[in-house]
Amino acid sequence: MATSVSMRWDLDSIFSGGSSSKELQTFVEQLENEIKALNVNIEEERFPADGKELDAWVKNYLQLQHITAQLAEARAFVNALLSDDITDTDAKTWQARLKAVSTEIGAIASELDAVFEKLPDDLWQALLKDERLQGLTFPLEERRQRAIERMEPDKEQLAESLAQDGYHGWSDMYNALVSQIQIPVTEGGQTEYLSVGQAQNKAGSHDRSVRIAASEAMDKAWKKHEDLFAETLNHLSGFRLNWYKKRGWNDVLKEPLMINRMQKETLEAMWEAVEDAKSTLLPFMDKKAEMMGLEALEWHDVSAPLAKHDTTVPFEKAADQIVSQFREVSPKLADFAAKAFENRWIEAENRNGKRPGGFCTTFPISDETRIFMTYSGTPSNVQTLAHELGHAYHQHAMKGLPYAATRYAMNVAETASTFAEQIVADAAVAEAETAEEKIALLDTKISRGLAFFMNLHARFIFEKRFYEKRKEGWANASTLNEWMVEAQKEAYCNKLASYNPRFWASKLHFHMTPVPFYNFPYTFGYLFSMAVYERAKQEGTAFEERYIALLRDTASMTVEDLAEKHLGEDITQKAFWQRATEPLLQDVEKFMELSK
Repeated sequence: MATSVSMRWDLDSIFSGGSSSKELQTFVEQLENEIKALNVNIEEERFPADGKELDAWVKNYLQLQHITAQLAEARAFVNALLSDDITDTDAKTWQARLKAVSTEIGAIASELDAVFEKLPDDLWQALLKDERLQGLTFPLEERRQRAIERMEPDKEQLAESLAQDGYHGWSDMYNALVSQIQIPVTEGGQTEYLSVGQAQNKAGSHDRSVRIAASEAMDKAWKKHEDLFAETLNHLSGFRLNWYKKRGWNDVLKEPLMINRMQKETLEAMWEAVEDAKSTLLPFMDKKAEMMGLEALEWHDVSAPLAKHDTTVPFEKAADQIVSQFREVSPKLADFAAKAFENRWIEAENRNGKRPGGFCTTFPISDETRIFMTYSGTPSNVQTLAHELGHAYHQHAMKGLPYAATRYAMNVAETASTFAEQIVADAAVAEAETAEEKIALLDTKISRGLAFFMNLHARFIFEKRFYEKRKEGWANASTLNEWMVEAQKEAYCNKLASYNPRFWASKLHFHMTPVPFYNFPYTFGYLFSMAVYERAKQEGTAFEERYIALLRDTASMTVEDLAEKHLGEDITQKAFWQRATEPLLQDVEKFMELSK
């Protein structure tokens, strides 16, 4: 791989010209015309009376799949533009236009679902046997079942239409507000005004005074705007709950479990295993506090590095390390990562004007992916880079499948990313030359695991209680702060000296609408990937093809069936999850021994 690696991504291979792209204009106009034509076909086509009349509906479904992929291509491009430059007003205009397109596609999908729902079983089975729908049985069955559990199509269409400027609009408002926030952070006597993403990197500094300053500055910003964020969260959740009520859904976990193709028994078994494992993590937290010269860790200390100096890893070095470390476990993953760096699929530049956070996005028509993050050279940044490359590889592994058979849920999406991240973390520990370095790297690994066990658990506890209480009425910022601290104390076993009451305001995931309860899938993905990774270590590179087969099935069955087919495991049982926690607990044992 070339020694010089760009930190700016190339979007021109998708549509040249950015938000002024004529190619994008042509693409979207063609998409809008195809939507109109499909709408006419569906309106003119009569309900199938026999097997011969199913042909038109098979074609309609395949065309719906195609235009949905086209919409995903355009939306991914516009989201990339806005993430790259939050002031791009032309991209915001495109975002609004594509929302309207999405509403139209949603209306067509509802009409098609209504036909599928009402098909007699014999015709439904005949439709599934059509060779043009090969590989699409599971997503089709899933569509039909979800249609049965929702309102009548005209009501769902109305709700979805109103949701664009209501439900999803409140999420967009939150993003717009956050994008305007500038955090004044003072370091070495000089004050810088940073984006939220840049300030978050500062809050992870080895220097406690720097991270305290960054954390306090961020908390002041969230406190200043907390009433606005309470407004967005209450409106968003109110819309969601009313939608659930009209569908007859009483359990707030129904939709997230449905989206993640997961049984409630699996979720409960996972959290039970996590609770059992916490007793081993508490001594680690005590030891870390002792090594920092503290009586107890505060919120901003939990994930802070133990290294006495900030370690800065140049982007080019990180790229070479990641590719090399991937190759030891999965040569195909390594080849893909090298391609992503060489083709400039990664936006990593540390600058103002970018949105916070990191993500991987897919372009299904171009058959490419893009990774977004803000890279400042910290070990955590290196882990994030490996994590997002894992996401990208997951999509690459599904190449050649029908679009609807590539729409895997968030919980299994986090499996591939955490798998990749674990490869890099393990390699770093193994390559450490001194005990001090090994302790610091183990701390980084354990701290990330602790986040899945405690930070994510706190988010889940808070969100579940919030939605139950939101049914009874509005929750102001002060009340949300109280609920957040209660959840954090429970999840962290009252172990911290201070908590983060406004975490509900600062965490984007609480304000996202496409995937409700954007929390437990991370813990699922972490633990499930640990189980997969242990198999990979046992079997070596021979496991690579089995791993790819698992990834290719992630959108074609429930997670319970996926685990049974590829691992021979019953994940509704706590025993599976307990075994999955063992690698983290073993790291804790190593850390405690080395740090005596």
